[in-house]
Amino acid sequence: MQASEVARAVAAAGSIASSLGLTVEDAIVLQNSNKLTLRLVPCDVLARVAPVADQVAAFEIDVAQRLAGSGSPVAVLEPRVEPRVHERDGFVVTLWTYYEPAAPQEISPAGYARALERLHAGMRTIDVPAPHFTDRIEQAQRLVASRDRTPALAEADRELLGDTLRSLRRAVGEHGGDEQLLHGDPHPGNVLATKTGPLFVDLETCCRGPVEFDLAHAPEEVGEHYPGVDHRLLRDCRILMLAMITTWRWDRDDQFPDGRRQGTEWLGRIRAALDRDGPGTPG
Repeated sequence: MQASEVARAVAAAGSIASSLGLTVEDAIVLQNSNKLTLRLVPCDVLARVAPVADQVAAFEIDVAQRLAGSGSPVAVLEPRVEPRVHERDGFVVTLWTYYEPAAPQEISPAGYARALERLHAGMRTIDVPAPHFTDRIEQAQRLVASRDRTPALAEADRELLGDTLRSLRRAVGEHGGDEQLLHGDPHPGNVLATKTGPLFVDLETCCRGPVEFDLAHAPEEVGEHYPGVDHRLLRDCRILMLAMITTWRWDRDDQFPDGRRQGTEWLGRIRAALDRDGPGTPG
């Protein structure tokens, strides 16, 4: 979220929480990317705030409630207020339970894999409309093809990203195999280490695809503990995911902190991976 919008977003979240009977004296910014995540105190509520035009909060609430009902390891909505989307001053706000971080705050690869396996099991029990993971790849391909949207992307890098997205999308699609509802972006920043175990957050990215696409977002060691993984498919999904998120960093409107430096670093990682194995080749 743009710095100029943060104060208004904080005020909107505080005003909504107060109107619902929660005591708000301060708001601590925990994360600011495409949306703002706040800890409201002293009521200890987690508020997620996004511009009205950029949100799918109702979908996220629906998925979170269904998964919580199935016992899946997900963060739950704040129980003291009605579970719904609130809107004020051009922002949508959702209110969630705040979890005190566990100590230490690291999750072991085995624990991460077990939690993700439980999440996937819960996702197989619910029926919600969700996009296919290739929809996100198409968005990245459109960005790469648009010099207006990615003006700082060098032509050699544009060619690299375009070729990688196209070839690995085809390789993953031709692989076949089972597909199901996925988290869509279960990287470590979307996993809370709590006293009751790992909990997944940010369910707005849910999509359908192979579980290897989710595992591609997790640390590499996690895939070694997840049962039944197709490691060749996982390798292709990792490079495909890296090409996708690298493309976002070159979007002229990207708000990711230090995004351009990371985008440059990730281009190097993509080249190294392709030089080592080649795109979609047998392992």
